[in-house]
Amino acid sequence: MSETSVPSNFIREAIEEDLRTGRYDRVHTRFPPEPNGYLHIGHAKAICIDFGLAEAFGGKCNLRFDDTNPVKEDIEYVEAIKEDIHWLGFDWEEREYYASDYFEQLYQWAIELIKKGKAYVDDLSPEEVREYRGTLTEPGKESPYRNRSVEENLDLFQRMRAGEFPDGARVLRAKIDMSSSNINLRDPVMYRILHSEHHRTGNKWCIYPMYDYAHGQSDSIEGITHSLCDIAYEIHRPLYDWFLDALEIYHPRQIEFARLNLTYTILSKRYLKQLVEGGYVSGWDDPRMPTLCGMRRRGYPPEAIRDFIERVGVAKNESIVDVALLEHCVRDHLNKTAPRVMAVLNPLKVIIDNYPEEKEEQLEALNNPEDASFGTRLVPFSREIYIEQDDFREIPPPKYFRLAPGKEVRLRYGYFIKCVDVVKDPQGNIVELHCTYDPETRGGYAPDGRKVQGTLHWVSAAHATDAEVRLYDRLFNHPDPDSAEEGKTFLDYLNPNSLKVLTGCKVEPCLAKAKPGQRFQFERQGYFCVDLDTTDNRLVFNRTVELRDSWAKIEQKKTG
Repeated sequence: MSETSVPSNFIREAIEEDLRTGRYDRVHTRFPPEPNGYLHIGHAKAICIDFGLAEAFGGKCNLRFDDTNPVKEDIEYVEAIKEDIHWLGFDWEEREYYASDYFEQLYQWAIELIKKGKAYVDDLSPEEVREYRGTLTEPGKESPYRNRSVEENLDLFQRMRAGEFPDGARVLRAKIDMSSSNINLRDPVMYRILHSEHHRTGNKWCIYPMYDYAHGQSDSIEGITHSLCDIAYEIHRPLYDWFLDALEIYHPRQIEFARLNLTYTILSKRYLKQLVEGGYVSGWDDPRMPTLCGMRRRGYPPEAIRDFIERVGVAKNESIVDVALLEHCVRDHLNKTAPRVMAVLNPLKVIIDNYPEEKEEQLEALNNPEDASFGTRLVPFSREIYIEQDDFREIPPPKYFRLAPGKEVRLRYGYFIKCVDVVKDPQGNIVELHCTYDPETRGGYAPDGRKVQGTLHWVSAAHATDAEVRLYDRLFNHPDPDSAEEGKTFLDYLNPNSLKVLTGCKVEPCLAKAKPGQRFQFERQGYFCVDLDTTDNRLVFNRTVELRDSWAKIEQKKTG
């Protein structure tokens, strides 16, 4: 990627200025996920910015796991994060690092700060630390242990490392300014005691650094030039700078950008975990989830996500992006890349009375009208076919252009057919239609020039493959489920129609051997992806997105 191919933004301009003035002679970024959960679409923005800007300037981007809290972290999340980044199309090459790689160096730097009189061991309880910290309008007050001697602090900190004290008994704090207007500078905690096994270091450590302490020093060790962060860390930047200056080590530059917020979506890791653990979704990769693994399973192409992130842009101010833009990017990509097939989701049998019983034909169909290079396929046609139940009305409403008694329609790539009889069960439900066809209209055109207004998709009954189809919709029915009304939570805005499972669907025989992850457009239905539950004996599709934005119509009705 060339520099000119990336849209300009304030971060890019800052990097260009740094290179021009000689502040840095290269660009080296990092993506620092905490391995305590699965990545979501908000993380995708950070990934695209971190890796994309490094690539644009011919630089490097590290993958560094912030594994400083063994209580919440797991190797499962490490592997999932790596898979998601690769799926998005980025590669950290050999630069895979962990904050735990630097535990010894971070410890030695903490010793150095103690010797400089800039860190001390505090015996206050966690509750007392919060109480002494003060508020946004009132200054904090100094701990009674703040002025311990360097020798006592060194002794206690070394004993903390040796495991002499229980969890929560003591912490190491930076000695900065308890009256600072920036609450993050009021003697922040650097280390806490956690007697918990770490997924990489085992039981070697029982004290672990806080993110605010480990972050900047890890950047420094790796030679990062631009540490790009969520806007929430803007108020932490003075602390980032303070540690680096106090230690007198190489100093990267931290720059913050606005996080991604989407309508009809929750991007709080805590809330997403609540959805999973509460059984509201089937797991982290449920196709309704905004996790990258969920979007991948639903059939979202990584190229569409990157296109969406680029369109959203990089800003300093928080805003909410309409999820319809993401869905548009998905449609736009799949319209160009997904082969077309025919699938009947709610089958209604049609018998063509004047079509020979033993006859079968192979009709030529386009794989993608948008791109001739996709070529064509042969679709079997026979006397009995399936159409959609919604494509027939015994008593058609005004301007109904589909099949009805005595009405003629076109079968896609096939013939004109006319309904001549309707068969019902004892309860009065329509179970079968009888039609006639015009053999002169093969390919969908009449030699005599007569026109029909409706074109239906169909599947040959003798050749159809059975499938289960899962119709996914937005998980929430409120544009901002995180801003619940009084007495409600985000769970009150769950969309009860976010998943409908259809069984007994009929699809073209060419789909019988479709593999998980393959994407298709079901003509007139939407875009679909083969689900991971598919086996040799069971074919399962997920609806990725509808052909058109039906939610926009709903919102228009509400405001109309």
